[in-house]
Amino acid sequence: MGNCLANPNHDSKKKRKQQNNNSSAGADGDERRVGVGAANKEKYGGKIVTPNLKMFTLDELKSVTRNFRPDTVLGEGGFGRVFKGWIDKNTYKPSKVGVGIPVAVKKSSADSLQGLQEWQSEVKFLGKFSHPNLVKLLGFCWEEDQFLLVYEYMQKGSLESHIFRSPEPLSWDIRMKIAIGAARGLDFLHTSEKSVIYRDFKSSNILLDGDFNAKLSDFGLAKLGPVNGRSHVTTRIMGTYGYAAPEYMATGHLYVKSDVYGFGVVLLEMLTGLIALDTNRPTNEMNLVDYTKGSLHDKKKLKKIMDQRLDQQYPLAAAFLIAQVILQCLEADPKNRPSMEQVLETLEKAQTIKYKPKVKKSRSAQSKNMRPNEHSTDKQ
Repeated sequence: MGNCLANPNHDSKKKRKQQNNNSSAGADGDERRVGVGAANKEKYGGKIVTPNLKMFTLDELKSVTRNFRPDTVLGEGGFGRVFKGWIDKNTYKPSKVGVGIPVAVKKSSADSLQGLQEWQSEVKFLGKFSHPNLVKLLGFCWEEDQFLLVYEYMQKGSLESHIFRSPEPLSWDIRMKIAIGAARGLDFLHTSEKSVIYRDFKSSNILLDGDFNAKLSDFGLAKLGPVNGRSHVTTRIMGTYGYAAPEYMATGHLYVKSDVYGFGVVLLEMLTGLIALDTNRPTNEMNLVDYTKGSLHDKKKLKKIMDQRLDQQYPLAAAFLIAQVILQCLEADPKNRPSMEQVLETLEKAQTIKYKPKVKKSRSAQSKNMRPNEHSTDKQ
C-alpha cells in the first residue's frame, strides 16, 4: 500500500474488535450500493458481484506460505509483506508447492499504522467488483491482531519493476496494452453508479499477468465518490508523492479526476522510462512532471525525452498523441482534465498507429532511381 503521505492513528484492540463485529467481508456499516454503467459493463466484462470470499484461518495461510518463509516473499509495501503460496483451485485449501493455483498473500506488518482501515477498504471494494483489469481478491483473514488478504498471483509482477528495474525493456506494443488495460480498470471504477476514486494510482499498483494484461491492485486508499451534486469529497491527504494531484495535496479535496492526474503521470513514466520522483536525479530533474512537461508540445523535444531503451522502435505519431493526452491529464484545474473514458478512446486510437521501420535502399535500387544524366559512360 505504498509510500503514503500520511498514516492513520493506532486503534485500540477493543475498538478494532468492535469495528470488526460491525463489518462483513464485502461491506461496512455505511456502505452504499455500487452499480455500473451498462455500456462499460457490457464492453469490458465489469460487474458487481455478491461477495463470495473465503475466510482463511491464520494456520491455513501459514501452511499456504510455508510459515511465511523469507524465500516466498514477492515484495513489501507500507501495509506489509506479500508472500507467494499455493492453494487447491476448487476448495482453496492449502496445497503443496507447484500443485493447484499460486496466490499472493499480503500480511500486515506488526508495526503497520495502516492496517485495519486499508484492510477493510480492500475487502470492501475488491470483494464486490469483478473486472478483467482489477486484481481478484480470493479471501481474507483477521486473527491474532493480524490482517491478511489473499489474491490471485500475477506472474509478471508490477509495471514499476518492468519499467525501472527489469533488464528486458517493454516493447512499445506491450506498453500500449498495459496502458489501455489500466485505463479500462480505472474507467470502470469511475463510471460505477456511485463512482469510486482509486486515490493511489501509480505504476507499482498496476500488476501484470503472464500475458502482460494489466490489473489494478491495492484498494487500501479507495473512496466512494461525491454524492448529492457535490464535486469532491474532503479527506485526509494520503497517497504517494509525485503521483498525487496538486489540488488534493493543497486542500484535501478529492475529485474523480484526481485519479486522472495520477494516470497522466504513469503514462509519462511509460513514455520516458523515468520514475515520477527521484531524489538521485539532478535538482531540476527530480520531479518528472516539472522536468518533462515543456517537451510534450513538440515532436523533436519529445523524441529527446523518450525512453532510450525503446531504441526508437515506436511510432512517433502515436507517442505524440499520447503526449497530448498526458498534458490534458496534468491540467492544474481538475475540470479541464479528460474523463478516463476519453483517455481510453485516445489510447485505443494511438494503438492503431503502427511503427514502420525505415528501410534503407540498396545500392542497386538507388542506381535505378538515378536520373539519366547522373550515369557516367565511357563515351561521355
